[in-house]
Amino acid sequence: RKACSFERIYFSRGSDESIYRERIALGHKLSSTVLKAIDYDLKNSIFSFIPNTAETAFYGLIKGAEDYLNQIKIERILSWGNDVDPEKLTEMVNRRVRIEKIAIKDVKLRTFITEDSSRNEMVQHVYDITYGTVRAGQDTLVVIDDSIVRGTTLKESIIRMLSRLKPKHIIIVSSAPQIRYPDCYGIDMSKLGDFVAFRAAIALIRERKMDSLLTDLLAKCHELDKKGELHTENLVRQVYKPFSLDEISDKIAQLITPQDIEIPVSVIYQTIETLHEACPENTGDWYFTGNYPTPGGNKVCNKAFMNFMEGRNVRGYGS
Repeated sequence: RKACSFERIYFSRGSDESIYRERIALGHKLSSTVLKAIDYDLKNSIFSFIPNTAETAFYGLIKGAEDYLNQIKIERILSWGNDVDPEKLTEMVNRRVRIEKIAIKDVKLRTFITEDSSRNEMVQHVYDITYGTVRAGQDTLVVIDDSIVRGTTLKESIIRMLSRLKPKHIIIVSSAPQIRYPDCYGIDMSKLGDFVAFRAAIALIRERKMDSLLTDLLAKCHELDKKGELHTENLVRQVYKPFSLDEISDKIAQLITPQDIEIPVSVIYQTIETLHEACPENTGDWYFTGNYPTPGGNKVCNKAFMNFMEGRNVRGYGS
């Protein structure tokens, strides 16, 4: 069925058994990529989650890291043969994945669904930080979020807040894939320029002097619109086509990092493939792939692109 996987990740009641297991799986699917990003250095890495809704995926991420650590313990202990003493064995057995409650969010505030005009002001007052948890200049801080939509909260609040702990490296992990396309089925997300993934692709296009791609797509949109065929094809997919997932993720990391923050920031996203493995019953992935279940989705997406290109800060709904 084409039920929306993003709504399941973000809005569903977490106490439901199947949703709980799927969110655990989303975190677990990310563990191998995260371990590679920290160069498997669990001793000098701290794991946490922001916001509270990402806690379940966090458990899955930690389970994956613990599975890796336990395998290392087994291999090391077996390699010792008979050369084992209680102190050495105790130290190995007691190794743990380091987890901390780094930030606390006011549960009454939800920045994603806040009115546009008040979001930037509000995000600066949503979180408080836990000091004394990070070894300055030594620890990598890995923080999982359930999704990254606009990047506003990250840039205006979270990255700046985390940097006060002075970690060696900040890695933001999204349990959802890159949100690239607007919605027209209930969630008010129809302005392409709001999406940090779209802004990242646009930035890459302009950096590489590929602006003709955008003007050609705009002309094609107008051509389809005149024929009454704007619903027949999602042209916005072409915006992302020249770039890899990692290229866009790296650009997103740049966009969400305040200019005065010198600590390296990286972003890791769920892939479409692992999303479907974790949530096999909800295959509606149009937020991430642009594969809309109805022609109306293509029309809204193309209209949103036209609005962006022509400087109209309006939603993509309507004719």
